[in-house]
Amino acid sequence: MNLRRVLPCGLAVALALPLAGPSRAAALAATDYQAEDATIVQGTVAANHTGYTGTGFVDYTNVKGSYVEFTVSGASAGTASLTLRYANGTSTDRPMDISVNGTVVSPAVSFPATTDWNTWATKTVTIPLTAGTDKIRATATTAGGGPNLDRVGVGAAADTQAPTRPGQPSCSDIGEDAITLSWGASTDNVGVAAYDLYEHGNKIGEAEGSATSKALTGLTPNTTYNLTVIARDAAGNTSAASPVVDCTTKPSSDSVPPTKPGTLSAAGVTANSADLSWGASTDDRAVVAYDIRNDTTVYKTVTSGTTTTLTGLACDSPYSLNVVARDAAGNVSQPSNTVTFTTKACATDGGVPSSIATLSTGWTIPWGTYWMPDGQSALVTERDDFRVWKLTKSGSRTQVGTVPNAVTTNGEGGLLGVAVDPKWDTNHYVYFMHTAAEGNRVVRMTYDGTRLSDYKILLQGIKKNRYHNGGRLAFGPDGYLYVSTGEAQTPDLAQDKNSLNGKILRMTTDGRPAPGNPFGNYVYSLGHRNPQGLAFDRSGRLWEAEFGNSSKDELNLIKPGANYGWPTCEGNCDVAGMTNPKATWNVSEASPSGIAVVRNVIYMASLRGERLWRIPINGDKESVGTPTAYYVGTYGRLRTVTKVPGADQLWLSTTNCDNNGGAADGSDKIFRVSIS
Repeated sequence: MNLRRVLPCGLAVALALPLAGPSRAAALAATDYQAEDATIVQGTVAANHTGYTGTGFVDYTNVKGSYVEFTVSGASAGTASLTLRYANGTSTDRPMDISVNGTVVSPAVSFPATTDWNTWATKTVTIPLTAGTDKIRATATTAGGGPNLDRVGVGAAADTQAPTRPGQPSCSDIGEDAITLSWGASTDNVGVAAYDLYEHGNKIGEAEGSATSKALTGLTPNTTYNLTVIARDAAGNTSAASPVVDCTTKPSSDSVPPTKPGTLSAAGVTANSADLSWGASTDDRAVVAYDIRNDTTVYKTVTSGTTTTLTGLACDSPYSLNVVARDAAGNVSQPSNTVTFTTKACATDGGVPSSIATLSTGWTIPWGTYWMPDGQSALVTERDDFRVWKLTKSGSRTQVGTVPNAVTTNGEGGLLGVAVDPKWDTNHYVYFMHTAAEGNRVVRMTYDGTRLSDYKILLQGIKKNRYHNGGRLAFGPDGYLYVSTGEAQTPDLAQDKNSLNGKILRMTTDGRPAPGNPFGNYVYSLGHRNPQGLAFDRSGRLWEAEFGNSSKDELNLIKPGANYGWPTCEGNCDVAGMTNPKATWNVSEASPSGIAVVRNVIYMASLRGERLWRIPINGDKESVGTPTAYYVGTYGRLRTVTKVPGADQLWLSTTNCDNNGGAADGSDKIFRVSIS
């Protein structure tokens, strides 16, 4: 019996490896220089706002060319970090040129809005300095003048250079439960501190920076592991992922399966759960788990005992289940008897999925879906070939173009989310997030109803990697564009308020930070690992779904400025300052991507879990009811779920053609689901 399989994204792998690594190094302390003590041309010292340091701040005259010049001293030549503390109470960016000794070294640096004049933010740039005395000038480049400037700090420049990409990995000493992984060494301007080892998108271990190999233990026999290596320096900068290597462990010498489990019975059946019990199996070595399943679709794995409560079942639905035992070698017993039951009637509040039908076939990784304002058609993106399609309610589709400059990452990057401007009828703007040569971008194009044109970059500098690129776009009730970004397999970025990665971003349609953002930049919330689900409920609140690493996937209610924990927390935790999710799942049951809201119920598409989760919102409270699952294992990897305008319906797409699903190109489908 061939047990070869590729581990799906989100699978925890038990390895005898330390998972904790060094965090991003703290920046060296800077020397502060107060703006009111500097040379001021076309500006005044003021104290009519709160929150400043020193004796005041500089209020730039609203003219182009007004400036503040600081005289600083340095012991030696080299690069330095210049941090400017400012406030901008307008809704207009106030860019400035930063010059050193008369030469502009950072042109038109953005100083966006900070909510009001009493809210201060910082902007950091890297500048060259000579040994001795240097003149640093911040000059307004527009007629609006500069922002209010409180002070500057000059310190050692942060290490921002990432290590080089590790060389091609290979495997040796392959056994039943162990592999030695080797790779080509990376280089770094300071030094490689560690190598992070990934199986698909999940970190499964690490090695010292001086190492170029690591023994991976605790593996499963006759299983293919898709492995990459990422180098990391002491400052937390990470390299691009190495090339991929697939390594397959040897078949186990243990060929004896466990005995057939004893009689399976069901009791305590409710609308969404059932209590199951069965007789124990025996094995020549040891039974490690029992799988509750229908055919080969596993509903739950039990690692201890012979009873369980199976939750998350769909209401008013028939089930036929059996149980099998497994040993450490992956040998599977004969199935137990089959038990059949029907769950109790559905609650009527919010409705439930009542029917599903195929709307459109022939797709290859359809990733993003967004409805046009007329509700008659939607735009759909395909991730790896960068095509954009118009899909009508009848299922007719027409290609309207491709997105230029898009590239793949041989993982989860490519052409991702799409959003249509709420004012499309007058401006014809649509928006995309895609992976490009330098990173991930948010771009705007013109769509006249027939074809795409006029590509324009709105935001770049979002770091990319093979996995964890985020990618969902959604317009909020406030008219601003919300963007989900992954942490690009660099967990520390999720906690860095000045990084665009591991965040929910909020921006205007011309690419500026939205007014009122909590940190005066693009960041709306932080502490996210790989968010891919965004949806607003009837109260205008933003819900978000994101992938966990090996423990818990999350559904979060997003608040401005809130920190959702990654990498400090995965799922619920008690760390001060971290916001807990409203619901969590084992990664084998979810690995969520898109979400949508219909009649105050959240629907969440699951990739590895191969099911559609229904999560009712408790009225307008900040809590949810019991999640239940539909279509478990029926249609494969479910990527995007979108509400149909003007109807209690959903569109639901698969991505079985991706590198985790492995299906042939053209095998993906889009379904129409009715809610009643």
